[in-house]
Amino acid sequence: MKENSTFYEKQSFRQWWLWLILIFVLGFTIYNFVDNNESFSTGEMIASFAVTAIIFILFFIIKLETKIDELGVRVRLFPFHLQFKYFPWKTIRKAYIREYSPIGEYGGWGLRLGLFGKGKAYNVSGNMGLQLVFNDNKKLLIGTQKSQEMRKFLAEINNPEYNLPKFK
Repeated sequence: MKENSTFYEKQSFRQWWLWLILIFVLGFTIYNFVDNNESFSTGEMIASFAVTAIIFILFFIIKLETKIDELGVRVRLFPFHLQFKYFPWKTIRKAYIREYSPIGEYGGWGLRLGLFGKGKAYNVSGNMGLQLVFNDNKKLLIGTQKSQEMRKFLAEINNPEYNLPKFK
C-alpha cells in the first residue's frame, strides 16, 4: 500500500424522481405566486415561495463526503456537519460493505436513525454502504456508490501494523 493512501468519495442527491418532485413543487409555488387570485396574502405567498426555494437549494447543496485511511473513517453530511466526524479504527470492532434497505431499515435517505437497533446512517442514494460496528456495539452505516472500490481499499489497508478491525 502507498503511504498516506486515502479513499475519498463525494455524493449528492441526484435521483431524477426527487428532482422531478422538487421542480413540480417549486413550479406550482411560482405559478401560485404569479397568478395570485387573492386567496393568499402576499406574506403567505412569499413565505411559501421562500420555504420551497430553501428546500430546493438545500437538496442541491447537500453533500455526503467519506474519507478512509489507515487512521480511521471520516464522514461529513454538509451543510449539517461543517467538519468531518472522525471514527478512529481503535474504536471500531467490525467494518464491512453490505447491501441495505434505505426505507425499510432507516426510513429513507439523509441523516437517519435506524429502526430496531440498526444504528445511524448517512446516505444520499443507493443501497450499498460501509457498516461500522463500534466497540460499544453502536452501529453506523455510511452509504456509498463505490462499494467495489471501497472494498478493495479496505483490503489494501488491512495490514496488521495498523491494528485495524477485521474486514469482511
